Parts: sequence; C-alpha cells; structure tokens
Amino acid sequence: MLEGMITAPFRVLLVDDVPAVREALSWALENTPELRVVGQVGDGLAALAAADQLQPDIVILDIELPHLNGYQVAQTLKQTDSCPLIIFLTIHADEHSRHHALAVGGDAFVEKGQGWPVLISQIRQLLAKHRL
Repeated sequence: MLEGMITAPFRVLLVDDVPAVREALSWALENTPELRVVGQVGDGLAALAAADQLQPDIVILDIELPHLNGYQVAQTLKQTDSCPLIIFLTIHADEHSRHHALAVGGDAFVEKGQGWPVLISQIRQLLAKHRL
C-alpha cells in the first residue's frame, strides 16, 4: 500500500488484546502529526477484518492475541494486495520471538518495555525507508 501515492497522515491500526494498551497507544500516537489511528481491535480475526475494511498503512501488532496470534495475522496481511507495514509491539524480549516476527513479515519489532519514544522512532524510520 505504501507504494504510489500515500501521503501523511499515515493510517494506523492498533491490535492488542488489552484495551488499556490500545488506549495508551492511541494517546501516544495522537501527538504524532504524520500518524492517524483509524482503528483498534483486540483479537487476530478482528485484526484481519479491520485491516481489510480500513486499509491501514501501518499495523501495530501484539503477538499474543485470541483466535489468531500476531504471527498468523502478520503472515496473512503480508500476502494481501494492501500489504501494510507491520510493527510488532510485544512484551516478548527473546531472540526467538524477534526472529519469528521478522520471518513472518514483520517490518520492525519493539518491546513494550522500551517505551513510546522507541516505538515512534521505529515508525518514523520505517516511513522514511519506505516513503517515495
């Protein structure tokens, strides 16, 4: 989806099974002018449906989700025509989780404990890398 005519603000879908995390993420991103949160969902199946309906440029994705895990969601989204950027945001800090996330199509991996500034920095780096 990023190829072609995408301009800021970039559309973001938040996917986490904890409502408080989604709310905090939305709050953290609302002061980032190049980003606009267009949806929030709490499980893997809802993530796929929301991505299909909302056509986000970026999906911020947790690994542990009901119905389909984040790995399954990422792998499915990367096979779609819209193919959003996927940033895994997770409590998992181990190398296996990081490697698996990138192997299924994740564009970035951020540990929740690193804080919002690290997440926003990763998003900006990805956008700079993929922007025309």
